[in-house]
Amino acid sequence: MTFKPDPRLFPFRSRWLTLSDGARLHYVDEGDGPVLLLLHGNPSWSFLYRKIIAGLRGAFRCVAPDLPGFGLSAAGPGFGFTAREQAGAIIELFDRLDLRGAAVMMQDWGGPIGLWAAQRRLDKIDRLILGNTWGWPFDRWGPRLFSALMGGWPGRFGAVACNAIVRFFFAAGVVNRLPPEILRMYLGPFEDRSTRRPTHIFPDQLTSAGSFLREVELGLPILRKKPALILWGDQDFAFGEHERTRFRACFPNHRDITLQGAGHFIQEDAPDAICDAIASWIPVMSATARA
Repeated sequence: MTFKPDPRLFPFRSRWLTLSDGARLHYVDEGDGPVLLLLHGNPSWSFLYRKIIAGLRGAFRCVAPDLPGFGLSAAGPGFGFTAREQAGAIIELFDRLDLRGAAVMMQDWGGPIGLWAAQRRLDKIDRLILGNTWGWPFDRWGPRLFSALMGGWPGRFGAVACNAIVRFFFAAGVVNRLPPEILRMYLGPFEDRSTRRPTHIFPDQLTSAGSFLREVELGLPILRKKPALILWGDQDFAFGEHERTRFRACFPNHRDITLQGAGHFIQEDAPDAICDAIASWIPVMSATARA
């Protein structure tokens, strides 16, 4: 990979794990305290959480991985970039780093992946943070149409031709337009056409990963007693009150916060509000986290 993040924009030490399938997984591990595992979706990477890490590493151990094929992570041979494979990579990271007592923040595809992992590491994950995501198969026509377009030949052609998936998401997914230097950090991992396949695989997975998403849905009751923090951008083009209402029902012990004027990528539009919400939600660390 030739892409190197601008250290002025991403001033964190890069760490690496070689997974059992040969993937070279990149992650950031900053700060001390309770573990905060930060999971991105499509087509982002750990750069999405840079302001969250900077704001909370004084009180939390912030661990932010790049899924294989995203950011600085390289996939292993034969990796298909499916949601199930990506979830397996997160499980291995979790085990290899021996994370315990973790709060997991999930957004976009980070939601199904993180929920699936939490169901399988129930004793090591204490809290869930849900931001504009979902955890079940889609039965509505809107997401299915989106999957057919972005995951079908239009999306594949656009991705290869001009990195269109990344450009679309980071135009439609933020309320506050990204400065050119920030957009370059999201385009950078996919500057070579050969690296762009993961960006259109995930939209296809909205429908083709039905069995995986069904497993996530069926496993939600075992997470029911976990405290949940629901952080919801009210200007999201992808996920709205339908998903939010269902999460409220899934997790009776929840705190629900509206991020006013935030789009799909809440980490870009409302980082300070997110940091304040997390710091106040975990009372033991709240005073330090605000300092």
